Amino acid sequence: MTRGKRKHRASGEEISYKMKSTFGNNPPPAEELCRKNGETTPEMIVRLRKLGVHTPTKGMIKTPEQIEGCREAGRVNSLVLDAVEREICIGMTTQEIDDIVMRETKALGALPACLGYEGFPRAVCTSVNDVVCHGIPSDKVVLRDGDIVNVDCTTIYGGYFGDASRMFMIGTPSHEAKRLVETVRYAVEETASHVRPYTYTLGDIGYDVNSICSRRGYSVVRDIGGHGVGLRMHEDPYVCHVGTPRTGLLFLPGMIFTIEPMVNAGREEFTVDRHDGWTVRTADGSLSAQVEYEILVTEDSYEILSK
Repeated sequence: MTRGKRKHRASGEEISYKMKSTFGNNPPPAEELCRKNGETTPEMIVRLRKLGVHTPTKGMIKTPEQIEGCREAGRVNSLVLDAVEREICIGMTTQEIDDIVMRETKALGALPACLGYEGFPRAVCTSVNDVVCHGIPSDKVVLRDGDIVNVDCTTIYGGYFGDASRMFMIGTPSHEAKRLVETVRYAVEETASHVRPYTYTLGDIGYDVNSICSRRGYSVVRDIGGHGVGLRMHEDPYVCHVGTPRTGLLFLPGMIFTIEPMVNAGREEFTVDRHDGWTVRTADGSLSAQVEYEILVTEDSYEILSK
């Protein structure tokens, strides 16, 4: 499930999207950014901060035990989405998608994290056509030929959270819909492939995603984005999908987060349904698509935990 616009935990005030330079005014040599022999993660963070590097907090770094738990939760979450992919079809209601998620989640010995989260009434988010995110499954919403739908699933397994979403094209989509969905899939896959410890930053993610999508004439939503995940559904850092290279936190091994851009065929602006308080739609009625990967930063690369 996506995370809304960042707010300060204490004051509730919105946090600026302008991120400071990752490496300060005097970037250290590349060899100084890597872990030294025998250096623990807390020691590495302290050393990098003394060099002026914008680093994650210790709480954003998962332990080996936590990583294994997150890896299993991500695997189970992907299995739930696999079940949806096998069964989704023309004529199915979005409530039936929710039923599949509930059935498979229980069969795997897991729990649906979305159900009851801040009052959300279903086990999964189903966002059709102009719905950007947080669509509520309903027996009144029937999938029709040409629809595009995002299914955003978060699963609790063994006390850990797995999180991912997939786009489905129902029947024969229009050229416009197919191009949008394929662009978002490519943007997430390509951006994920760039993730590396010690060199890649939060700002790089936003720059890479937005560069791909804007070149094709699409608008990336800034005010809803990705997040840290694993021990809770939503953790720091907030991941904005519009950014400037070499700004924001430096990615370090053990970080787990989502890349999940919401991309509109029209303008970036959106509205939130005043009746249910959840459903986010494009303000101009244009199509929207989203794909979400859950990513682990390893010692020398990355690993996709759920997709």
